[in-house]
Formats: sequence, C-alpha cells, structure tokens
Amino acid sequence: MAEADAPAVAADTEAAKPAALTSRITGSLARRMIAIATIWISVLLLGGGFALDRVLTGAITRNFDSSLEYVLIAMIRSSEIGPDGEVRLIDPLGDQRFLEPYSGLYWQISGGSQEPYRSRSLWERTLKAPAPHVDNALHIYDSAQFPEEQLRVLERNVILPGSKVNWRFQIAQSREALDLQIRAVRATLIPSLALLGLGLIVLAALQTFYGLWPLRHIRRAIAAMRGGQHRRVVAPLPLEVQPMVDELNALLAHNEKQAEEARLHAGNLAHALKTPLTVLVNSATSDTSELAETVRREAATMQRQVDHHLARARAVGRRGAAQARANVRDSVDSVSRAVALLHPDARLDASGDKTLVARVERQDLDELIGNLLENAAKYGGGSVFVTVQRDGAMAEILVEDDGPGISPADRVRIFDRGVRLDSGKPGTGLGLAIVRDVAEIYGGSIALEESEDLGGLLVRLRLPAG
Repeated sequence: MAEADAPAVAADTEAAKPAALTSRITGSLARRMIAIATIWISVLLLGGGFALDRVLTGAITRNFDSSLEYVLIAMIRSSEIGPDGEVRLIDPLGDQRFLEPYSGLYWQISGGSQEPYRSRSLWERTLKAPAPHVDNALHIYDSAQFPEEQLRVLERNVILPGSKVNWRFQIAQSREALDLQIRAVRATLIPSLALLGLGLIVLAALQTFYGLWPLRHIRRAIAAMRGGQHRRVVAPLPLEVQPMVDELNALLAHNEKQAEEARLHAGNLAHALKTPLTVLVNSATSDTSELAETVRREAATMQRQVDHHLARARAVGRRGAAQARANVRDSVDSVSRAVALLHPDARLDASGDKTLVARVERQDLDELIGNLLENAAKYGGGSVFVTVQRDGAMAEILVEDDGPGISPADRVRIFDRGVRLDSGKPGTGLGLAIVRDVAEIYGGSIALEESEDLGGLLVRLRLPAG
C-alpha cells in the first residue's frame, strides 16, 4: 500500500510546483505602473504645491506689508517735535479707519517719557513691542497682544530733527484681510492641484493600458498558434515589443528545427537498422549455414549506426555548452592512428596549425573527423592528406584523397541518408549525412570540392573556432 501511495505523492508534488510558481508571480504589471505613477505624481504635486503656496502667500504678504510700509513712511515724514518736546503729526493720515475705534488699522509713536501718541482707532489700547530693542531698519512681525485680533505690525526707530529721543513709529493692521486672501488662494490652489493630480493619474492609467495593449495582441497571437491557426507572431508591433516577438519567433523556429532534427534522426536510425534487420530475417528464414556470420556482421553494422546516432544526439544536447573546446590537430592525429589500423594500406598525413581550437566537444570532433578520414581511406586511392587552418572565425579541416572523387551532380545527393555511390564496399550511406548534421548543430558546415593536389575529393569541414 505504501508503494502504491508513493507515485501519487510524487505526482501531487510535481503538480504543486506550477501552482507554487504561479503563487509567486502575483500582481499586475498595469497596477504596478499606475501605482508608481500615482506615488510619483503625488510627491511632485505635494512638493510643487507647497512651493507654489509659499510663493503665492509670500507675494500676498509682501504686498500687504508694502501698503503698511507706505503708510509708515508717510507717518514719519509728517512727524515733528512740538514746543514741549512732544512728537506730533503735521498732516493727519488720510485713511478714515485710523479715526474709527477698533477698526483694525492703527498707528502709534512712542519714546522717551512721553505717553504714546496713538491713533484714535486704538482707543484705550496701546501697541507694545515684543521686547525692548531698537529697530534702525524696518521690523515686521505678527503680534497676538490683542486676544480677539491678530495683528501685522511694522515698526522703525527714528530720531526726528530737533529731538534726541529715539522715537519708535509703529503701524499695525489686523491680519484678517491678509488671511482671507491667503485662504482664497489656497481654496483655489488645493482643488486645482488635486484635479491636476487626478487627471495625471487617469492619463497615466490610460497610457499604461494603451502602452500594454500590444501584449494582448501577443497573447492572442500565441493562442492562435496554439490553436493551429498561425505558426508565428506576424502582427505589426511597436519597436519596444518587436525585439521580444522576434526572439519568440526565433525560439519557435529553433524548436521546430530541433523537432525536425529529431524526426530526421529517427528516420536515419530507422533506415540504418532496416537493412540489417531484413538481412537477418532473410537469413533466418532460409536457414543457411552462414546465419551466425550474417548475424555477427549485421549486428556490428547496427551497433555502428546506433553509435553514430547517439553521437549526433549527444551533439544536440551539448551544442549550448559555450565552454566546449577541442584542439583540432590533436583530434586529427588521434583519429588518423585509429584509421591507419583499420586501413593499413592507406597513407594518412596531416599539416597545419597545431594550436587551433574548435568550439566542439572532443568526442564529437573525433566522430566528425573519423567519418571523413575513414571515407577517404576506404574510397580513395590510398593517400589521404589533412590540412588544419583558420579562416576568420572558423576552423577549417580539409581532407583530400587521390581517389576518383565525386562528380558535381552527386556532391549534393551524397548527403541524403542512405545514398551510396559505391555499393561494392560495406557501409550504410550515413557517414557524410551524420557529419553534415553534427557540424550544423555546432554552427558549422561541410562542402565537397575537387582536390587540386591529389586529384580526388576534397572535403572542407568548417567549425566555429575557439
């Protein structure tokens, strides 16, 4: 019972993995963008609103103070010292509010031992300075000495001609009018900024949804591909999204190529095994005395084909390994010794760059070179020459023989699986096809040419250089 439950537990664990992954991918990209825009807009509007409030309230306050300063200067200019040393105004100030008790606009002159000389609007009250001090320059401050009335006070100390007393001239006005103007400005400023912020947030939301709209096109295009309606995302998209779509299309093409390679690989293997199996079946049916030898020979052929296709499968799995490196001359020398043992009548020579490195796994490089050298030794006239050289970013391996060569018409057909131009010698017709497939897996190529030096076939194998 425990053994039966084990697979179910494993299956539940595997099924829980996507759910756990999905649970980590939470939130909405649009909501995140709108939230960031909202926070940033709020910070900017709060900072800008505060600065604008300071500027506007400062301008209103300065204008308010300027009007009081003008009256203060006029009061100083119309002041003189009387016969008894007291200060008095030659011309009364023109504002009627100075004559109305508690009107909110007041003036006062004080100094020495004289009682303060003040406007009738003060009535029995007196303006007091915050602390005993001398203001040779204009001094402006707010005063709360009247509990029912907040004042804006301007004062200055002046020594009038004919007097040694340092007279303090003060003019004060209720802050009510100033505060009303400031509140009116803020009553306009705050709703305006709030409306502006709301409009900017709505604009950011519209911009976000409109900007992310192409992603919905991609989602629908992918759904159409899954439904078999299209094979690629072909809808025109913005420049910022198009590179991602190009990469997606490239990935799809890559996957299709891998699937096609897998089908080709399976076809090659099936073709390679079909003939030996047919021979085995025929031999077993005829019940000849050569059955054992036939089984050994065809089994060896089948084993070789399986090894070839396993090598190709390994190359497909390892082509993404960027660290794969192999010295070309070392591989050529090693494979040459092995081929020389199989074909003692063939002469194999090599020359070229001994330090050249190809971006290929050593086992795959040996497989490629082994196929080429074995073909050259088998079908050539007995002399095989290998040249290793670098051509730009590619490592070139030239394999030449002195055999009859291959006609230009057959140089393309020979790469098809199962094609053999010389059926009199043992083989499966997969050697060059395997070399081409594995080379292309690593980003290389193979071409057949005519050898100028030996007169036979020249095979040019190109692989990415390290």
